[in-house]
Amino acid sequence: MTFSELQNKDVINIRDCRKLGRVCNLEFDECKGCICKIMVPGSCKLFNFLRCDPEISICWKDIRQIGPDIILVDID
Repeated sequence: MTFSELQNKDVINIRDCRKLGRVCNLEFDECKGCICKIMVPGSCKLFNFLRCDPEISICWKDIRQIGPDIILVDID
């Protein structure tokens, strides 16, 4: 799977069925050569004068399933 394929998938939190967004970045462990975290952009609120939340950082261990269209995660 390529990074561009990950970017096209919606990230859904299975705890509250909330759509978090799409993958915008990855964090790698250089020594092990594996992905540690995926990043999803925070939401922007228009009526609070375009206030944007920080990126959501999701540990690889919190990813439950990667399907053809979505990535299911389990975060608080």
